[in-house]
Amino acid sequence: MPRANRRRRDDVPLNVDRAIGGLTRREGYAGGEWFVRRVTGAGSTKAYLCPGCQHTIALGTPHVVVWPADGMGGLDDRRHWHSPCWSARDRRHTRGSIR
Repeated sequence: MPRANRRRRDDVPLNVDRAIGGLTRREGYAGGEWFVRRVTGAGSTKAYLCPGCQHTIALGTPHVVVWPADGMGGLDDRRHWHSPCWSARDRRHTRGSIR
């Protein structure tokens, strides 16, 4: 018997942040805790400099945004990393500032 199509419950609000920007994870790096969120290529509105490799993250390139989890700092403390650079952060030294 085929499954019945289930309708979305109207009383459960849609989490727009999760649908658009993905989940925010908490990860350790450089002796501190960091929030990490994946950004889709469509969600990328400008080019950034990756602190892991010091190369430009081109417009429209999927990447990760990292910011301190200690609650200190603001929007200026966010760093945009290439996804592979962030994954390899413990195996390489950054050439730029992480903060």
